[in-house]
Amino acid sequence: MTLRDRVDGFVHGPRAQWFITGVIVFNAAILGLETSRTVMAAVGPLILLLDAICLSIFVTEIGLKLFARGPRFFRDGWNVFDFAVVGIALMPATQGLSVLRALRILRLLRIVSVTPRLRRVVEGFLSALPGMASVFLLMGIIFYIFAVMATKLFAAAFPDWFGDLGNSAYSLFQIMTLESWSMGIVRPVMEVFPQAWLFFVPFILVTTFAVMNLVVGLIVNSMQEAHQEEETAATEAYRDQVLERLTAIEEMLARGRDPHNDQGGPQR
Repeated sequence: MTLRDRVDGFVHGPRAQWFITGVIVFNAAILGLETSRTVMAAVGPLILLLDAICLSIFVTEIGLKLFARGPRFFRDGWNVFDFAVVGIALMPATQGLSVLRALRILRLLRIVSVTPRLRRVVEGFLSALPGMASVFLLMGIIFYIFAVMATKLFAAAFPDWFGDLGNSAYSLFQIMTLESWSMGIVRPVMEVFPQAWLFFVPFILVTTFAVMNLVVGLIVNSMQEAHQEEETAATEAYRDQVLERLTAIEEMLARGRDPHNDQGGPQR
């Protein structure tokens, strides 16, 4: 076994992964403490030192992975994600890039790449994106139709909510999320237009209870498919191992040898 193989086995081993997970959680807590003026006034230098230590651990991990796998490192999307998150933390937080200090909390997202169950959730969501694109297109068409209708119907009486297409779309989005939709928007409109419920109720039924449930269904279905694929791959790998062992035993029996004899001596 070469040095690269040993390094690869170490850095991707369960102990190293648990250690990195602990560092990620600890670093997230440190970054949260940085937002407290009281804590920073009391132990600010220690907090910054611990943050620098965590960052150095992440850089070391990325360096070991690059050494172990070379160019193959960038063939894994999760490795690229880890590289980008750590790379952002290494950029200088000058005046023009001061927002990067706030982006350091993105390091917490690295816990997704080191946790198989979380990776499965993200991969399921990503695999659902093509299907969700058609649903979002349908949602956009519905929003456009209802926004035009709302502007035509209610713009004169409620210009702040439905004065133009943009205001109407935003108000309808608030109604779709069911945030203060009744007492905040719909009932005031119905005081002026008593039949306005004929417009708002179908909109809520179509968007909130139909289209959004389609999105949830697509995500759940994609996650189930990803889980089934993982179980199928594990089952096939186990089956291949069993077949290899059975083949080896058959070959040893065919040669008249005892499969339990490590010396390979002939049977008596």
